[in-house]
Amino acid sequence: MRVVVRPGSSSAAHAAAVCIARLLRQAAARRGTCTLALSGGATAASLLDALAKQRLPWPVVSIFQVDERVAPEGSALRNLTALRARLANQAPAGWSGLRPMPVADDLHEAAVAYAARLEAAAGRPAMLDVVHLGLGEDGHTASLVPGDPVLDADADVAATESYQGTRRLTLTLPCLARARHRVWLVTGGAKGDVLSRFLNGDPELPASRLVGLSGACFADAAAAAMLAGS
Repeated sequence: MRVVVRPGSSSAAHAAAVCIARLLRQAAARRGTCTLALSGGATAASLLDALAKQRLPWPVVSIFQVDERVAPEGSALRNLTALRARLANQAPAGWSGLRPMPVADDLHEAAVAYAARLEAAAGRPAMLDVVHLGLGEDGHTASLVPGDPVLDADADVAATESYQGTRRLTLTLPCLARARHRVWLVTGGAKGDVLSRFLNGDPELPASRLVGLSGACFADAAAAAMLAGS
């Protein structure tokens, strides 16, 4: 895991966005198409804004969601709402590569359907080019939270139990582990302890199940304050 520390949250988000855009251009140059999965959450907003300013291979990129809350269309709870407003609406006219998670449907059927969409774009088994991930204060990533049975799911997409008042659809550990690249963004002093534990592979954290895989973690100085040598 490559760790990149930037002075502030905006500069960390910018560095992560530059990395993601570069990886997508490289994938598009190799295969003529590319796939990106984006997480939600408060930290994601700054990344979406930074990505909107990057040179993305829009005509050939498909954007999936890492996770989504079960909430009405247009709700502030929905990750899709920010994704559309901050990034997708900046795409060139005619772009149709956004692949929302269908959380208005039966969740089991929705998970199966979304897994099929992943395979249609990223092969079977699905191998996404780039996955953006965040890190919660409880050590969750995507919507893979401590104690949820979804942590042991074999399918690429699964429905969670209720967490912070809502159920969710999420990409699972096998799907995230299979991606070609993982780009983490972790900011804020409240994440300092959990970031240190994550990078040290604390087995109690769901996110630590992915720490041994290749990837890059972009953090601001506040989040990285507890790391050795920061």
